[in-house]
Amino acid sequence: MAKEKIVLAYSGGLDTSIILTWLKEQYDCEVIAVCCNAGQKEDFKEIEEKAYRTGASKAYILDIQKEFVEDYIWPTVKAGAIYENAYLLGTSMARPLMAQKLVEIAEQEGAYIICHGCTGKGNDQVRFETTIKALNPAIKIIAPWRSWDFHSREDLIEYAKAHNIPIHQTVEKIYSRDENIWHISHEGGNLENPWNEHLKDIHVLSCEPEDAPDEVEFVEIDFEKGIPVGLNGEKMDAVSLLEKLNELGSKNGIGTIDIIENRLVGMKSRGVYETPGGTILYAAHADLERLILDRDTMQYKNIVSQKFSQLLYDGLWFTPLREAISAFVDKTQEQVTGTVKMKLYKGNALPVASKSDYALYSEEFATFSADEVYNQHDAEGFINLFSLPLKIRAIQKEQLEGGSKYSHVLEKKILKGGDFKE
Repeated sequence: MAKEKIVLAYSGGLDTSIILTWLKEQYDCEVIAVCCNAGQKEDFKEIEEKAYRTGASKAYILDIQKEFVEDYIWPTVKAGAIYENAYLLGTSMARPLMAQKLVEIAEQEGAYIICHGCTGKGNDQVRFETTIKALNPAIKIIAPWRSWDFHSREDLIEYAKAHNIPIHQTVEKIYSRDENIWHISHEGGNLENPWNEHLKDIHVLSCEPEDAPDEVEFVEIDFEKGIPVGLNGEKMDAVSLLEKLNELGSKNGIGTIDIIENRLVGMKSRGVYETPGGTILYAAHADLERLILDRDTMQYKNIVSQKFSQLLYDGLWFTPLREAISAFVDKTQEQVTGTVKMKLYKGNALPVASKSDYALYSEEFATFSADEVYNQHDAEGFINLFSLPLKIRAIQKEQLEGGSKYSHVLEKKILKGGDFKE
């Protein structure tokens, strides 16, 4: 009989290298390794070869960068989604797309089992599995971290040594990292004590602000309907644009955060995230929206953005609510077209100028100099009507406390429709 096929989300790192061998031992199965290139700096040929060396029957290397940026990153940027006002959702955005690719390969290969290397304490297990269940509920899921006898990454390192599995991790250098074209995350190791300042050598994509150049650098970002389309007047494809912004952000020490976050599974965790280009983009996009969107739309979009970030963080990309929010966001972005000039300097990404044909800002109306388009006397009637509920409440309060001649005079004026001049 043919062996059962298991599709493994494979990175070639510590966990999945062990899992590939462990699956063959435990299930006597075929393991089909699927590695998604989301822009992480890896030797994918080496990863493919390693998968075969450690027993994979097939190994797929899928380049998902373009789809990742255009279909996941750009919608999230347009939404302005930031989890807990800090995390730019780099890992969260990639997982639903990766899980979708696992389902596609499983269906193509006639496999009914998908395995992932997420721990039982983390968010990624939820993100992978909710997506798989949404796209193909017939697929069974294996999560070794929830069933095997290993309890730590130190245990995995010992297993790797015993089975001659090549790995890069050591007990001393044991950060858990996730990288893609948007960011890199660092967890574990000395970060698990929140009183430990993260070490300077943790950086992969960027540098400490104090080590960045002393010279200011400017970049102009062009947007069309909320989507970045060019830098310094040059049109660029999505991947190239983000790579260039990453280069600029990295050089100038931009986008590193060290945060305690609330995981979906109920515990707090600490992570260091480097998001150099994304940090610049978020600041530029928000600045352009301030130029173009009216107040009510901006305020309501801020509410919606928080919900979008939570859905994405929780792995609920393929849901009716996320799709409905994205439809609302797309409507708000129809006129978010223009250019923002960003000033980059030692960890700071500052919008310093913006322009758009759709700007609601009008110099004629806003000027402090003499103008002929705004009658300042109109403000008096507006303020009277705007503050009327407060005035009535104050009169009522005085009357309940004993009243006064002044309050009664005011009340008569209001009831008779008199003016409010005092």
